[in-house]
Amino acid sequence: MTRVALIGLGEVGRIFVEDLRALGITDLAAWDTAFGDEASRASLNARALGIRPASSAAEAVAGADLVVSAVTAMNCVPAASSAVSGLATGAWFFDLNSSSPGHKQEAAAEIHAAGGRYVEAALMSPIGPRRLDSPFLLGGPHAARFGEAAAGYGLTATTVGAAVVGVAAATKLCRSVVVKGLEALLSESLLAARHYGVDREVVASLSNILPEADWEAIAGYFISRSLEHGVRRAEEMEEAAETVAEAGVTPWMASATVERQRWAAQFGEVLPQASTPELVDAVRLAAGLLEEGES
Repeated sequence: MTRVALIGLGEVGRIFVEDLRALGITDLAAWDTAFGDEASRASLNARALGIRPASSAAEAVAGADLVVSAVTAMNCVPAASSAVSGLATGAWFFDLNSSSPGHKQEAAAEIHAAGGRYVEAALMSPIGPRRLDSPFLLGGPHAARFGEAAAGYGLTATTVGAAVVGVAAATKLCRSVVVKGLEALLSESLLAARHYGVDREVVASLSNILPEADWEAIAGYFISRSLEHGVRRAEEMEEAAETVAEAGVTPWMASATVERQRWAAQFGEVLPQASTPELVDAVRLAAGLLEEGES
């Protein structure tokens, strides 16, 4: 029987558990550093899914054919290190954390030294809409072989990239400079534009220089993503800034995006709102930029 272990039982880990079970893969184990807090998202997910929390990462991965590492960006290397003592020889280690090429290479070295097969994976879209059918870019010396087996784990949209660990991470994080940067830019622009009463004019003008689109809806979506996932996005952008710096480029934009994403994370409780202007005003009110009753 195929056995899969999850290191990290947040949003992504939960989707893996649910979709693997739908495929008939039911021998599942999980470890999360947040299991010590019964009110944490990981603990709530474990109870909802009926998974007994392992006492350690090593216990969770023991005997697993596939280990999925889905932790926060800064914990890529610690997650790998925590698993090595229990990792079976030849086990796949699927690292889909949004970490820098350098950190991916460190994690790979840990796994390979323990006899595992490290595969870096870059998730190239939000996972929610398509779940395990989402596009994953694979990398590393074992990527091609894992790509042949991926569909058996429900991963139907994998693309095998470079055999060198770190290239997939660079692809993901250089893209994040644009995507997460757009979230930060739209947030900052509309917070100020709403103050001056020119937000509709600003949004309408975007189609004069960018492709025609419903930019108000796009802005609302991007801002809401920052509000909901700002902590995680800030960590990812710290890794993106490191990636940019490793290329010899000063990461001014990436570093600024870290701060805006971290700031936005304070105000997630304002979600949802019926429209983008209402969302922006809710953030302004929560941030003390707007008095009750003003607009």
